[in-house]
Amino acid sequence: MKYNINILFFTLAFLLSCSGDELVMNDVLKDQKIEAAYTPEAYQLNIPKWLPEMEIPADNPLTKAGVELGRHLFYDPILSLDSTISCASCHLPELSFADPNRLGVGIGGAIGDRHAMSLVNVGFYTKGLFWDGRVKTLEEQALMPIEDHREMNENWKQVEKKLARHPNYPKMFREAFGIEYPSQITKELATKAIAQFERTLISGESRFDKIVFANDLDAGFLTDSEERGRVLYFFEESQVLEHPGCSHCHNGPLFTDNAFRNNGIESVNSLKDFPDKGFGGFTKQLGDNGKFRVPTLRNIELTAPYMHDGRFQTLEEVLDHYSSGGHFAENLDANILPFTLSARDKQDLINFLKMLTDTNFVNNPDLQNPFK
Repeated sequence: MKYNINILFFTLAFLLSCSGDELVMNDVLKDQKIEAAYTPEAYQLNIPKWLPEMEIPADNPLTKAGVELGRHLFYDPILSLDSTISCASCHLPELSFADPNRLGVGIGGAIGDRHAMSLVNVGFYTKGLFWDGRVKTLEEQALMPIEDHREMNENWKQVEKKLARHPNYPKMFREAFGIEYPSQITKELATKAIAQFERTLISGESRFDKIVFANDLDAGFLTDSEERGRVLYFFEESQVLEHPGCSHCHNGPLFTDNAFRNNGIESVNSLKDFPDKGFGGFTKQLGDNGKFRVPTLRNIELTAPYMHDGRFQTLEEVLDHYSSGGHFAENLDANILPFTLSARDKQDLINFLKMLTDTNFVNNPDLQNPFK
């Protein structure tokens, strides 16, 4: 009997001495009251004055503890079935929280059917999330990857148990949301925390911002090539009459109109024939088939490959597509028109787009992996 007690003691000591996502307590431990204070402190978003206000849900105000918990959950593979995949696996901070793979790669190498888009400025999206707009809030969006068999392939009940048995997370949930017992950890609280962190992914300090919006003399001036690219980009200023400009769709300080459009990348015989119906798959409206979210062009230099299926590897390929006029369909966006783009025009546009790269954002220590 004494021998068995010693084994139990050393086994428990081993479990409590592990690190990372292995820090999971044994089922036999009781649901003891969490010894931590709940003194929430508001988190102040750093939004440049030229960006719009961000709508924050009344039932999920940002707090320092909530954002920090969300950052941990975002980077922790404990949310996946075999602890190999985290949110950050497909949203890399150095790539503006985008994915270098053409299609998302999940548990066991499972391949998704779409490219994981950048999360830059995702807190400003007001017309639906994902490429097809099928959810309205970040809280709702964060629920889905965990139970998608091509992504994390876990179930939320099991995730809740893992978080409740973890030696660190109950305290963090207590500090963020005021729960008293580990058993009160829920998927709703977990996704609220992740959403809080994602709302801090704000980019608005690129070289373009510093020159145009902040009037920062230290940022220098546009080069001749960048200025030519800027004029081509903004349709109001383009002196090339046949060039429609990029800013019809990628406009405003967010460099997206948050709309869903068919940009002509798919050749189909009818609106029923799109292999991926996109927005139409959500709305069930025939006229929405083949439409996808207009992504931001902020940090576009870092977020290759491009389009909802990652078919284009370079910005040059993207510009070649648009200058071709795309493939016709009844709902092809009216701004997709063929135009001539010289080699110099193409390089000028790319040089302008590279001005939208925000190195402060991708190197921000507050957004990096807390486990490193």
